[in-house]
Amino acid sequence: MEEKLGTVRISPQVLIAIARLTTLSVPGVVRMYRDLTAGVDRFLKNKTVGDGVRVEVIDDTVSVDLYIIVAHDINIYQVGRQIQARVARAIQDMVGMPVLAVNVHVENVEGAPVPE
Repeated sequence: MEEKLGTVRISPQVLIAIARLTTLSVPGVVRMYRDLTAGVDRFLKNKTVGDGVRVEVIDDTVSVDLYIIVAHDINIYQVGRQIQARVARAIQDMVGMPVLAVNVHVENVEGAPVPE
């Protein structure tokens, strides 16, 4: 029988860090997209925003929105699906919280050749 020693609280900033680092590790992701107007969301209940990541915790489940810039020479759909799978797995494995959604927003493509 496991003895209860107290509580464990995980900051939303930890969820943001996990989601951000996991996303950046996916080949084809150039960087996170930073929208200066997204800071307004910081004041909405249950939502936390950080450098291209928005996390919402409702009833001990996590929803993540990721805003990214990708390389021009990749399959954007496949990269998005890979991000969804990796971020959901990382949060579940590291924090033990169920993930309700991982939404990937591709904001731009970088490094595309300029037409002549």
